[in-house]
Amino acid sequence: MKRIALTGGIGTGKTHVLRMIRRNGIPTLDADQVSRAVVDVGQPAHHTLRQCFGDDYFLPNQQVNRAALAKLVFDNQTARAQLESIVHPVIRRLIDDWFARCADTTSNTVAIAEIPLLYETNRAEVFDNVIVVSCAPKVQVVRIIKRDKLSAVDAQYRLAAQLPIARKIAAASWVVRTDGTNTETAQQVDRLCLALQTAQ
Repeated sequence: MKRIALTGGIGTGKTHVLRMIRRNGIPTLDADQVSRAVVDVGQPAHHTLRQCFGDDYFLPNQQVNRAALAKLVFDNQTARAQLESIVHPVIRRLIDDWFARCADTTSNTVAIAEIPLLYETNRAEVFDNVIVVSCAPKVQVVRIIKRDKLSAVDAQYRLAAQLPIARKIAAASWVVRTDGTNTETAQQVDRLCLALQTAQ
């Protein structure tokens, strides 16, 4: 089974494209769901995060305050490195386990996992191919502002914290652009899925 990563910049529409791929019958994994599960109450990473960052980054129901923690790590490289050292090894293991289960339990020849920081964490080489979801940076900013309720300055700051989308496109096996209509995006995804499912 081919292990394929789907990545892109913040606000490019990765999760939307992943849903479209899933509707085409290809097994997919949403990395955001994995990251939430890793830091859920009772998980080892949850306890480690509390020890590292303190109670200010936890909600009354004991869940991680993801918004507060996200703001901290975008503003503080040391905090970001601490967070990544805690959660990334666990996430990687869970993703590897998922690919192994797909290979054992499905007849599909490919499976796709969404890995938002694939290039930033130097993980591209462990996958057979990479799909990059892209759009113009100005579109990313508009989407980030709308989705995350951020100011234009904060949206630009978060965008700048990631590798430029042009560099990700240059390293990609396939690119899906989401600047156009939903129909145009769906057509690209359908062509991509057909190519993946018919490739030897």
